Amino acid sequence: MNNLDKLREILSANQTIAIAVGQNYGFDEIAAALGLYLVLKGAGKEVSVVSPKAPLVEVSNLVGIDKLKTSFDGQSGSDLTVSFPYRNDEIDKVSYTLESGFLNIVVKGRDGKLSFGEKDVIFKNLTMAPTVLFVIGTPKLSDLGSIINPQSLTNTKVINVDNKADNQGYGDVVIVSPTASSVCEQIGDFLLDLGLRMDIDASQNLFSGISYSTDDFSSSKTSPLAFEMAAVLMRNGAKRKKVEKIQMQEERPREEGLAESRTIDLTRERLREVGATSAPAGLPATNDDPPKEWLAPKIYKGSTNVG
Repeated sequence: MNNLDKLREILSANQTIAIAVGQNYGFDEIAAALGLYLVLKGAGKEVSVVSPKAPLVEVSNLVGIDKLKTSFDGQSGSDLTVSFPYRNDEIDKVSYTLESGFLNIVVKGRDGKLSFGEKDVIFKNLTMAPTVLFVIGTPKLSDLGSIINPQSLTNTKVINVDNKADNQGYGDVVIVSPTASSVCEQIGDFLLDLGLRMDIDASQNLFSGISYSTDDFSSSKTSPLAFEMAAVLMRNGAKRKKVEKIQMQEERPREEGLAESRTIDLTRERLREVGATSAPAGLPATNDDPPKEWLAPKIYKGSTNVG
């Protein structure tokens, strides 16, 4: 069974689907994830999209960016855990009661005393692994960080979509192609083959991701598939928009006085050239000024003898 048939079977058999992007995502990866999210949502699926890293400024214009979460918390089927501090066997008994529709957990301390109070109780929403998980543009499952434990994916169908050469090839369905110039074109390609409708918002996200990854189709690495998918997406309503690349630069400590000292040095050099005897107002004096005799008037004596 090829990848397309596997995908068709998985999507038809499952209603709840999760999409994850690793902590090192860029514009292309998140645009692909949100494009897929919108398409599956439009197909009537219950979809969630997560990443261990909060949205960056440069992806704020993508449709559906507000749906990106940093955890699967709140997903249906999750377990709620109530945690209490436990010191020196001080908890003697734990029980529960039902009262007016509420479940009360009763913690009884030895000798009727507890060293902790309400503020020390922790509530954790431990989410069950999804039955279907698309992992977008993420070479290693460990890049998903704390959002999911790879050991818990035993019963999960994992679809791995990426274009990076160092992808580890994990998953039940592996759609990895280093020759693809973007993940967005890969997503658009199999969505088209599956016959799923890409509306104008999904098409715009995918088109923007392709455009970003190919420097507006000017890069020599732009693949034929990128042009093919761009034509399809534009027919669906996507528009060409310039997506500015934001370069995150490390701040460097300011070298105070450096520019000023260079200016002063150049000014002194010019003064020497013109023969000035003192620095202008505001320019610090220097022991490098030329000797006074250099600047004294010169008397030249010529010969009146005519040969």
